[in-house]
Amino acid sequence: MTVPESTYRVQLRPEFTFADAAGIAGYLRDLGIGALYASPVLDATPGSTHGYDVVDPTRARPALGGEGARQELSALLKELGLGLVVDIVPNHMSVEVPKANPWWWDVLKHGRGSEYAEFFDIDWDRGPLLLPVLGGDDAVAELAVDGDELVYHDHRFPLAPGTETGTPQEIHERQHYRLIGWRRGNAELGYRRFFDITNLAAVRVEDPKVFAETHGEVLRWVADGDVTGLRVDHPDGLADPGGYFRRLRANAPNAWIVAEKILHPGEPLPQSWPVDGTTGYDALREIAGVFVDPAGEPGFTALANELGVKTGYHRVEAEARRLVTDRILVAEVRRIAALLRDVDTEAARAAVAETMIAFPVYRSYLPEGTAHWAVAIDGARQARPDLGDALDALDAQVRAEPAGELATRIQQTSGMVVAKGTEDTTFYRYTRFAALNEVGGNPDRFGLDVEEFHRLAAEREAGHPAAMTTLTTHDTKRSEDTRARMAVLAELPREFADAVRRWSARHGIDEPSLNLLAWQTLVSTWPIEPARLRDYLDKAAKEAKLRTSWTDHDEAFEAAVAAWPDAVVNDPDVAAFVARIERPGWSNSLGQKLVQLTAPGVPDVYQGTELWDFSLVDPDNRRPVDYAARREILARIVDGELPEIDASGAAKLLVVHKALKLRQEHPALFRGYRPLRAEGVAAAHCLAYTRSPGLAVAVTRLPVGLEAGGGWRDTVLPLPDGVWTDVLTGREVTGDVATLFERYPVALLLRGDA
Repeated sequence: MTVPESTYRVQLRPEFTFADAAGIAGYLRDLGIGALYASPVLDATPGSTHGYDVVDPTRARPALGGEGARQELSALLKELGLGLVVDIVPNHMSVEVPKANPWWWDVLKHGRGSEYAEFFDIDWDRGPLLLPVLGGDDAVAELAVDGDELVYHDHRFPLAPGTETGTPQEIHERQHYRLIGWRRGNAELGYRRFFDITNLAAVRVEDPKVFAETHGEVLRWVADGDVTGLRVDHPDGLADPGGYFRRLRANAPNAWIVAEKILHPGEPLPQSWPVDGTTGYDALREIAGVFVDPAGEPGFTALANELGVKTGYHRVEAEARRLVTDRILVAEVRRIAALLRDVDTEAARAAVAETMIAFPVYRSYLPEGTAHWAVAIDGARQARPDLGDALDALDAQVRAEPAGELATRIQQTSGMVVAKGTEDTTFYRYTRFAALNEVGGNPDRFGLDVEEFHRLAAEREAGHPAAMTTLTTHDTKRSEDTRARMAVLAELPREFADAVRRWSARHGIDEPSLNLLAWQTLVSTWPIEPARLRDYLDKAAKEAKLRTSWTDHDEAFEAAVAAWPDAVVNDPDVAAFVARIERPGWSNSLGQKLVQLTAPGVPDVYQGTELWDFSLVDPDNRRPVDYAARREILARIVDGELPEIDASGAAKLLVVHKALKLRQEHPALFRGYRPLRAEGVAAAHCLAYTRSPGLAVAVTRLPVGLEAGGGWRDTVLPLPDGVWTDVLTGREVTGDVATLFERYPVALLLRGDA
């Protein structure tokens, strides 16, 4: 199996193609990267900026340069000794532009008689396929016919053979589909989709034929040695994730395979999945958490309560999930409820909804993980005692037929309810301390102690040493450096609360949760351009669905939010506060990065984050990366420069380069894990461990408290016998922590005989 020592994630798009990726391949090799890790590369909907909206899985995306450019990139990576990891999307395909998707176009044209009718998860018993694209149902009057296509403004749809005569409206009534008002989609859609996105239709990869057709091209690349690893997007949406991964492994026995499986704290990866691990959100939660001071929790809770921000996390989460089941995924819930036998329609719907609301994890994998299913049923019973009979029937039918359609669909959909309700709603409503509001995060738990971090790291080394680890992805709510600076606030709850009171009195946003989120965002990304902040807050407000949303706009509120950034980005009081937290934020950034790069797992570096990167949720995190600047800084570091810790971020690139090169050149040093515990008055501020007898890592945590307590003083790190050198500085060091961290707040220690 080809397991890379590290990966570097790039977001391919028409503005950054296969050729552009080839252009940075040499830089990545020099940085110390083991494999280029690319966003989806199969043909996507026209103009796609991310590639997750695949329209044709049988060819490399022409907008990226097509098959020829893909082959050239693969050849260059092989020449440089780099692997290629490709992101694949088995759950869904884009149907936004029907003609761009040949399979969907054929389904629309021939209906149930199409050779691709069973490729998509369509409820054909409901009659014509409903397509919610019209401004309103009465907009059928605006339809026109152009040749063999039905036209609605920029939308085009095929005509079934022999249906071309009559008015556009008469022709429309003869099709295998019906165009309806877009607002009807959530309640009436007849095909499964990706979350609430009607433009992404679910694919039935559980069918061996569909699997072969959707995966054939990528698996050819794997067989040819062009692709060495696969990152599998959203496996929780699949009918049978375990069966899917077993089929994938059988077809790619030597590939490194990681699953975008989001694990709740304490949740194991299903044992039956033949994968190397997750894509690293669990590691992100643990690494970021150990840099958050739990002592800050009372202060932030008090501030949130004072401002009117709800602080009962589980209540907020349940409300958000119920919003999803009752207003967003209505069609999906009804389809599942109809499968429950001998139960009243409304009782069945309510039982299905309450069970998914109560899920303690994203989904269960029956018959594996029956404990999670039991918790969901019990939670539903507590929330709705009146549904006892319906819930008993649901529980009995699912347990009796764990591979049946009811069990399958409720498990597929529970992940959608959790993701939409928690990640995309609760995380924008429960804004007490936003550094914890991350994919795979647990906002109700304020920080992680050192001993628990050690336990979890040792478990990863023992169970999934080849799992990916990450700090920033294309889906994170905020980048690693944004989160690291925000973590400083946990050490300064009183000062931040006082500042928020002052600032809100002058420029408060008239919605408490967004107001508190906005101030945390401003100080953690400052200096930030008003346009970037404006776009983020607009998205945050609409995702929260409190005062406005994507579908029901409060224009006056949105205008007020849009005006806010210009009023605050140049506030000298904000600038002064940021100056107070900037250096501790840099310390946190360096600390968490060195931990991620050296702890168990395969570390991924998200594009551009080898320097400071204060990005927010997509699309902000897909901005162009200045590789010329990074090459220039790397060249100076290779020549021996030890950069200062300053706004340039060069010190972070030093840490990234030195750690990656050591992994690249001496992988055997990174096998094993043992805690290394400092001793002395400031021992709690040092996180340290060994990866082998000859390699030790030490970083600073909670730097504000460290300084307030008088620094390291007599704190020591009992290093094993031998002569130790800090790889970052080249200096010979001892266990005196004050001396160890004299230049940088982190150290990568190599014993002489190693």
